[in-house]
Amino acid sequence: MQLQNKVALITGAGSGIGKAAALLLAREGARVAALSRTPDEIEQTVAEIEKAGGEAIAVTADISQPEDMERAVQQTVDKWGRLDIVFANAGINGVWAPLEELTPEDWDRTLNINLKGTFLTVKYSVPYLKKQGGSVIVTASVNGTRIFSNTGATAYSCSKAAQVAFTQMVALELAPDKIRVNVICPGAIETEISENTEQRDLEHVRIPVEFPKGSQPLTGGQPGSAEEVAQLVLFLASDASKHITGTPIWIDGAESLLRG
Repeated sequence: MQLQNKVALITGAGSGIGKAAALLLAREGARVAALSRTPDEIEQTVAEIEKAGGEAIAVTADISQPEDMERAVQQTVDKWGRLDIVFANAGINGVWAPLEELTPEDWDRTLNINLKGTFLTVKYSVPYLKKQGGSVIVTASVNGTRIFSNTGATAYSCSKAAQVAFTQMVALELAPDKIRVNVICPGAIETEISENTEQRDLEHVRIPVEFPKGSQPLTGGQPGSAEEVAQLVLFLASDASKHITGTPIWIDGAESLLRG
């Protein structure tokens, strides 16, 4: 097992990419703290891990709240005595709307969850990662990093671009402590995040573009799977990537190269 005796904290572990990563990292020997705002979802994730013979705990927290995240990290360390892997994955699409209709409240909510949440997750984990080194993986997006044609996704894209900058800044800062920090940028993936997207009047600002054969050239227009992204997370969490840090990795079947 690639992650035997390692402890992993995974945010957004109740569904989608986070859940797939939690299940896979547990199969590879990690003890998993599965975190979400939704208790029922993470209880199900933990139950599936335990049924497969793994070890996990459910941690309920709002990643945008400092007290919640400090407590979540402490709960993880209190349980297993260490922390080796942090997957800062939780986030929302938020409101996608023309700039005039995007409210300050819409903006703040998206940035607080996606960007501040990443900051808090990593900040409170660092003292424990420094004890033996470790790996941090952040989930950003093709939006704001390679794709800028999803007009209306301004707050979301800015939060994702900032996550890449955050990753590269802290990767250098934490390198002397043997902590690697990398960021994954998924394209269209079969998850439930679209259910958290509120779209308003985008037909007035978007330039229509058609992709008759789909926008994922590598897969004939089909989106990727959460399990495929989880395999990338496993690679970055494991010693197989021990000389990689500060690196954005796009996992999108060439979608971002096509859409631009």
